[in-house]
Amino acid sequence: MGRTPQDVTDKELAILRVLWEHGPLPIGRITAALYSDRRSSYYATVQKLLERLQAKGYVTRDRSRNVHVFAAAVGRDDIVGRRLRAVAEKLCDGSWTPLLTHLVQASKLSDADRAELRRLISDLDQGKAQKKESGSA
Repeated sequence: MGRTPQDVTDKELAILRVLWEHGPLPIGRITAALYSDRRSSYYATVQKLLERLQAKGYVTRDRSRNVHVFAAAVGRDDIVGRRLRAVAEKLCDGSWTPLLTHLVQASKLSDADRAELRRLISDLDQGKAQKKESGSA
């Protein structure tokens, strides 16, 4: 069985957000995006966080130039999915129903949101029906 991916801290997530928004960047540019004051302590903090993210497999480092450039190795949807699965596992014994029910009832869904949810469920149902028809269920 594969290793369970480690979660990211809030500070690590802030770095990933910068990389998702701006694309690959050197440490100095990441630090500038996060902190208006460019003290060396902030640079060192960002450097350490990037090392941790790289060790966890969440960022990559391009060493081909004089200045190393970091890029997100995972997308925002991947992190969202991991966190939601963890919440469902922790609070709902792995069931998505209570989690989704709460999210739908707690927020006012627009007509477009409701239509999108219906489309997603329909697509999932059609996918299951196609698998059954092909005998790979």
